[in-house]
Parts: sequence; C-alpha cells; structure tokens
Amino acid sequence: MASAIKFGTDGWRAAIAEEYTFDNVRIVTQAVADYLHESGLAPRGLVVGYDTRFGSERFAAATAEVLAANGIHVYLTEKATPTPVVCWSILSKKAGGAAIITASHNPPSDNGYKYKPEYAGSASPEVIARLEDRLEKAPVKRMALREAEKQGLVERINGTPDYVAQIKQMVDLEAIKREGWTIINDAMYGAGAGFLPLLLDGGQTKVVPINDTRNPLFPGMRSPEPIDDNLTKLKNVVKQSGAFAGLAYDGDADRVGLVDEKGKFVDQLRVFGLLTYYLLEVKGWRGPIVKSLSTTSMVNRLAELYNVPIYETPVGFKHIGPKMIESNAIIGGEESGGFAFAKHLPERDGILSSLLLLDLFLKRGKTPSETMEELLNKVGPHFYDRIDITYPAEQRDTILKRVDAARPDALAGLTVNSINTQGGYKYYLQDGSWLLIRFSGTEPLLRIYTETRSPELVEKLLAEGRVIAGA
Repeated sequence: MASAIKFGTDGWRAAIAEEYTFDNVRIVTQAVADYLHESGLAPRGLVVGYDTRFGSERFAAATAEVLAANGIHVYLTEKATPTPVVCWSILSKKAGGAAIITASHNPPSDNGYKYKPEYAGSASPEVIARLEDRLEKAPVKRMALREAEKQGLVERINGTPDYVAQIKQMVDLEAIKREGWTIINDAMYGAGAGFLPLLLDGGQTKVVPINDTRNPLFPGMRSPEPIDDNLTKLKNVVKQSGAFAGLAYDGDADRVGLVDEKGKFVDQLRVFGLLTYYLLEVKGWRGPIVKSLSTTSMVNRLAELYNVPIYETPVGFKHIGPKMIESNAIIGGEESGGFAFAKHLPERDGILSSLLLLDLFLKRGKTPSETMEELLNKVGPHFYDRIDITYPAEQRDTILKRVDAARPDALAGLTVNSINTQGGYKYYLQDGSWLLIRFSGTEPLLRIYTETRSPELVEKLLAEGRVIAGA
C-alpha cells in the first residue's frame, strides 16, 4: 500500500477506510521512527497530537504504539489539540518533532498525517523525501498502548498552558479584554474550540462561540475550511448580533477566517495584507516577508513601502517555513489563510493570527472594515477569488499537458509579462494582476486563482483560466 501514501503540500491525506487505514498509518509511523533513529532525533521523543475528525484519537493511539515499540518516547496529547499547540509542545518538550493526525481543512471523508520536524514547522521537501523513501522498508513494530504507558514510553500531555504562556508574550491580551467588543468565534467543529474564549475570558470583551462541539460530519459546510462559502452561519450571527468581528478556525486551527462588523467575509489575501501591515506599521518590525505564489501582491507593495525584502515560494508551508527560517523572516503566509510569525513558530497559527488582527484593530482604533480601507488606500485596489474544479483522476495528465502547452500573450486584454511554472502556472500581467492554475496537493481539485484591480476583471480572468484548463 505504500504506493497509495504520498505527502502533499502538508502531509499525507486520504479517504478514511480506503487508503487511510490503521495499517497505512502504522506504515507511515514506522518510516517516521526509522527516520528519527537515522537522524539522531529519536532520544528526544516525539509529540503525537490529533484533531476532532472521525477516529483521530484511535489513529493517534496506533501511532503511539508503533513509536513506543521502536523505543521512542511519546508525548501523546490527552485530547484533540490544535496543530499550533502541538507544534509549540515540540519546543517546550525539546522533542524531535511531532506526528499529528489531522486532515486540516479537507472534507469529512478524509483524515491525514502531518509530520513536523524538531524546528516545529512543516517538513521540508527534503525531509518528506526521506520519510517517503523509508515506507515499507522495515517491518512495522507494535506495542500495546497500555504496556507502553506502563513502561513509561507514552506520556499523556496537555500543551495548552505552555502555549497560552507563549501567546501572552506575543499579544497584550488584557488590552483586548478591556475593549468591550463582542467577538463571534466559529471553531468549525474542530480542535480550536474553546481557545479564544480561554484567552480572552475575564474582561469586558465577550467571545461567543459557535460550532464549538465535536462533529466529524462538519454539518452546514463542505469542509472545515474558513472561506466565504463555509461561513454563512458566522456571517449571519455577526450581522444579526451587531458583533465587532467574526473569527473562524479550520479543523486543526492553523488557519484563520475573518468576518468584519458588517457580516462580510474578508478574504485570505486581504487578511495577509492586514497582518503584514500590522507588523510593519504598528509593531515596527523589519525583516523579510515570505509568501507563496498563490497569495497577495499587496505584501509586495508593502515590502516596497517599508523597504524590506520579499521572497515568493511554491505553494505549501513545506516551502514557506524553511524559507522563513533561512531568511529570518517576520511573517510567512499562503492563500489558504495560514500565517506564521517571527518570535513564535515557522508554522501557521490561526489562533495567534486572530489575536493579532484584534490587536491591529485596537491599535488603529478602527473597525475591521475601516482598517481594511486604510490598508487599501496605502497599497491600491486589490480583488481576489478562487474557483475549485473537481476532476476525474485519469484526466489529470491531460489537463496538465493542456495547461503546460498554453502560452497566452494576453489575458482579458492584459499583456502577459511572464509565466512562473514553479509549482503551478502563474501568469503575471502588465498592470500587476495575476492568474494562477495549479492542482491541489491534498485533494483531487484543480484550483484557479486571480488577484486584480477590479471585481469585473476577477470574473474575466477566472473565465480565461477555465479556457486554458479546458474546464
């Protein structure tokens, strides 16, 4: 079954009971154990965490059993835990890394396996290649969980207190508590439930949770991804209650979604612009910005205005995180709503992102929509959208060849200045607009993205993308 196990942009994901089985989870974990021994990290142990999806705690237990049988100490979270909290536990425990049972924002039919190395970020392509090379190279070892606990090889942990202490170093929570805002928090039935109320409890600001119970079916949404189509309930509650803002987390809380005081979704590219503006203008930080090729050119403009370097990577934090470490960046971000920050983790953190947004609004003394208007006045108009197209697996090569052969001179009447084929096909246009066509690394989807200077051009460019892809 190793041929069915492939790590995408962030770990291995597959349909439960099809490719995602206990046997395959154990095969992956044996490869992880072999990698840890060969790299000298095994004596540091491994953190094992999991989300709220169907069977996640049992898959985590199976992971712990294999690690223990390989003589590796396991720090097993005592409950479903957000990915950024698990990543912080790597640092607090000085562990050799983490294995996290989560499919993040994928549909409810899926589960997944994220491997985080000792630096507490996404595994680099080099690490992933070493893991994949070890699949089914050695027999899977197993030890019953009770026996592993009895021998002290498995230790139950609660990473929340250490994580909360770190967040308090990053954000003035007391100032936010004093504002008296009402914040609606949509946990999307995921592992982030309860964290924002915990962090902001005890002051005048009130956090109202929705979708904060475990439900692996994620009712009312296609998947627990904090994008416009999945946040109808959050938008309605914000608008009807007169709340200051709505904040959503994906299934493992490493991504954030923002709804402004008018009940309007603020897309992920604009959120990246807001967070970068916050660090540069409000915090006064200076240093490189790292972005994936699928995200906003607003941060390019901010880099020019504040005279800081900017680096563009292929999609996925397996590229962004290592580049952040290499360049000592202040922020890294991707189009899907995942953002990482200096002085914290080289990994996405939806919980911290949400708090930094609130601190931005507080420091500027403005509502979310007013703050967005302030940013756009600085960087110029930017409009974005993305369409996802499901395709039969057997058509992937045909679609890829069609897109690869296309070399348009113009799109929607705008000259194509250049084409970047690193991790997709990105067309840079004469007025700063861009169009990107790429396959998802975690789902059977063809994604078409664009960012441009008017809503009308958004529709025209997305239509051009469909023509190129033959979709």
